[in-house]
Amino acid sequence: MSHQLPPLDYPYEALEPHMDSATVRLHHDLHHKGYVDGLNKAEEMLAKARETGDFAMVKHWSRELAFHGSGHLLHCIFWKNMTPNGGGEPTGALLNSINKSFGSFAAFKGQYLSAANQVEGSGWAILGCHTDGNLVILQSEKHQNLTQWGITPLLVLDVWEHSYYLKYQNRRAEYTKVWFEHLVNWNDVAERFAHCC
Repeated sequence: MSHQLPPLDYPYEALEPHMDSATVRLHHDLHHKGYVDGLNKAEEMLAKARETGDFAMVKHWSRELAFHGSGHLLHCIFWKNMTPNGGGEPTGALLNSINKSFGSFAAFKGQYLSAANQVEGSGWAILGCHTDGNLVILQSEKHQNLTQWGITPLLVLDVWEHSYYLKYQNRRAEYTKVWFEHLVNWNDVAERFAHCC
């Protein structure tokens, strides 16, 4: 079964004024769909290689699989990690784990936003849960190379320029601060945390 572009849980304009509808539409309908299409193509070509026994292009299609598969996965989380009138702070077990792992919510926020702002070029900031239950903040400059084994992404922030440039231009730090303070869906993050930690 081929992968599908999942619909958004909210209208394109629902994240205004913090994220403009034109960016949401472009980012979801074109960029994310591009990952879905690329993932399906890579899986199709690898299946064809197995059927024919011609593995000459396996290196190429394996790279395409990793790139598009990672892009699709992270974007699926990204859209769910946002909600209109979001932001604030988490509560309960998630907040307790953040405080345990980072010292305080304020320290976590500072490290997370700094990680997002300092990713060189395009990439992601990721709050992940390790198999031992501890939380970690990662930077992913090439999402297909996101490899700290045993990490499940909980909160992901896309800092590729297509995610903010129409509204924020080169002001990435403004975008990440507004995103964190007004759009984060802590209920979604807490659900992800409950299932993996």
